[in-house]
Amino acid sequence: MQHFFFFDGNEKRIAWEIRSNDSKIQQIREHVNLYLNKVTKEQSKIIALHVGLFWGIGRFIIKNKEQIKVMIDNKIMFQVLTENVVITDKFIQTRIHFINQLIKQRELKIDYNLIESNKNHLSKLI
Repeated sequence: MQHFFFFDGNEKRIAWEIRSNDSKIQQIREHVNLYLNKVTKEQSKIIALHVGLFWGIGRFIIKNKEQIKVMIDNKIMFQVLTENVVITDKFIQTRIHFINQLIKQRELKIDYNLIESNKNHLSKLI
């Protein structure tokens, strides 16, 4: 099965959406106190990607070996995930490591797609 995964985050909230065939599931969450008003927008976005993927797997929406088209509205994050561009932010590096572990363990087929910010409808929800 193919899924489309949208995500976004800011200093207060994270959000993700998984679209599959005829279904669409959205989640919006407040940051835990550890991160609330303490993370950058980029850090929050990577938290949303990590938590959203983990949640989708845990809820059996995303299953082993399935294809996921990840929609990214941040060019630097896109480059870090697709071109192995080095980022100095240790927080983001750690989350990317965990994301890559999930992908490898579940044998997911990930296709990262760069989209315009105005095409990420989750931005309006958080």
